[in-house]
Amino acid sequence: MNLRKLSMSELGRLSTEEFRTAGKFPIVVVLDDIRSQNNTGSVFRTCDAFKAEQICLCGITATPPHREIHKTALGAEESVNWKYYNSAAEAVMELKKSGYLILALEHTNSSLPLQDYKIPSGHKIALVFGNEIQGVGDETLKLADACLEIPQFGTKHSINVSVAVGITLWEILRKMKII
Repeated sequence: MNLRKLSMSELGRLSTEEFRTAGKFPIVVVLDDIRSQNNTGSVFRTCDAFKAEQICLCGITATPPHREIHKTALGAEESVNWKYYNSAAEAVMELKKSGYLILALEHTNSSLPLQDYKIPSGHKIALVFGNEIQGVGDETLKLADACLEIPQFGTKHSINVSVAVGITLWEILRKMKII
């Protein structure tokens, strides 16, 4: 097998300007009090890869421009739409009013495994991801339409938030028959 890496031109990626005006998938990512700017940057990069509509940066989550965000976003903070909210609950209430289905990624007594969740057709989706230690805030959790969890089999109780965003976006877009 004669493998070679594809060049950037062969990948056919959109420019930042083209991305800004391109149609996006009806998914918003809500970051609830994310401590690490590196995690926030990684989420920007993942949201760019999956053409998410927007990121809601809430509470203590840092906002661009920020050196640490840029380090992992690699410029995606320039292409992905974002908005800051004082709290995730504030963002979620606004999204609910705009017709979004609110799905929180959190271990609760009624969480459903991500792979088993059936997305009602025709809904725009808002995915809420919580603080690296505390998870999704209680006030925000009460506003969720459903709680999902990524099954895990090791000793840790959670996956890094930026990794969880990637897994969840992939699975939700797959369920929506987009990928």
